[in-house]
Amino acid sequence: MLKIGIVGTGWFSGVHGKILSTMEGVQIKAVLGTTKQKADEFAYEFDHAKGYGNFVEMLDCEKLDAVYICVPPFAHGELELQLIERGIPFLVEKPLSVDLEVPKQVISKLQRNPLITSVGYHFRYRDSVKFLKNELENSTLGMVTGGWMGSMPTVSWWRNQETSGGQFVEQTTHLVDLLRYSAGEVEEVYAVFGSRSLHKTYDFVTVPDIGTVTLKMKSGVIANLSNTCILPDGDSKVGLDYYSDKGILHINHDRLEKSIGGLKSVHQDTVDPYLLENEAFLHAVRTGDSSRVLSNYYDAFRTQEVAVAALKSAESGEPVKINL
Repeated sequence: MLKIGIVGTGWFSGVHGKILSTMEGVQIKAVLGTTKQKADEFAYEFDHAKGYGNFVEMLDCEKLDAVYICVPPFAHGELELQLIERGIPFLVEKPLSVDLEVPKQVISKLQRNPLITSVGYHFRYRDSVKFLKNELENSTLGMVTGGWMGSMPTVSWWRNQETSGGQFVEQTTHLVDLLRYSAGEVEEVYAVFGSRSLHKTYDFVTVPDIGTVTLKMKSGVIANLSNTCILPDGDSKVGLDYYSDKGILHINHDRLEKSIGGLKSVHQDTVDPYLLENEAFLHAVRTGDSSRVLSNYYDAFRTQEVAVAALKSAESGEPVKINL
């Protein structure tokens, strides 16, 4: 029986908690919240789970086989370092942090103390993404465009650049990662960000609400990712368009649309990628075989590098090169 701890009581914790509670041979044993009361309320939904308000106390009191870290970007660091010190595998939700300082510390410690890790870039586990990669292998990709267009999440930490990292780091990171996974590594970025309305509508907004980033890939492919969070609730557009010598591939939240010579077809996702992500991670914890984990901490660090480089470029007004 795998004994699991969950750090955080928000939406992502709920997603993973519900999946874990249906899996054979898995038991949620501990939940950490910002207060013990929040942890207890979350833990109540799961048999055998106990709430904690202190991370060290949770680790001292429970013998855990793995821990899920589902916290806001600013809260990373000590959690991962403690788990590495104790040799406890972890799955951490994206992004890794608001910048590169914490991820570099984690990488350094992982190099000294190797450990099974997984990062929540669940797009990689989608049926349509597997189909996308197969299609791209048989074509010459020229360019990729896309974006993450939506409204601003209501939680206070999200609107603060220092606690969220901004939309490109906190949300559009999924598209950065999918771009890397499907089209290879990024070697240079140039970004322009701006603020149009949210700082006038809400108090204490320091994140840009519009932005566009041009990315030069190592392969020669050129990409552009844009994002905005000024749309009204209920309006959104998220996806990528791939332009190749074979036609156009468009991927959104649940399907891949293909247009080849005017002939169109659709490949619909059929399996929950969160389930596959969890199965891959827990298989690695059980067996030591991490081949099914599609994004470990080292790989996710490369995605974080690109997102942070975009922030630096927008601030300086100059292109930023990525060290490959």
